[in-house]
Amino acid sequence: MEQQWPEGPNADPDAARERYKADTQASRGAMRELFRMETGVAHFGLAIVIIACIFVGVVWSPRIGAIIAGAFAALFVVALAVALLAGSRGRDAARAAYKFTFGWADWITF
Repeated sequence: MEQQWPEGPNADPDAARERYKADTQASRGAMRELFRMETGVAHFGLAIVIIACIFVGVVWSPRIGAIIAGAFAALFVVALAVALLAGSRGRDAARAAYKFTFGWADWITF
């Protein structure tokens, strides 16, 4: 069976494969840069969550504050499980889960 290439019948399969690899690496690099954050930013996100839980617990109900804290704890556990399944171990897995759970604070800092 003859392969159909977008460049036509005279296409070079090796060049197409190299372009694909380069495009894939660029895409993965962009995703890594998007989700790259410092631990300090994650600490700031954790502080925001703690303050918000306390505020909600005082203003509305302690139960609602606990639900919000539990939701973030559940998100951390899921992120930790994913990091462990992805091959990270020990502190690296916990750090990745922590940054994923609370790293959104990078989007609100200037």
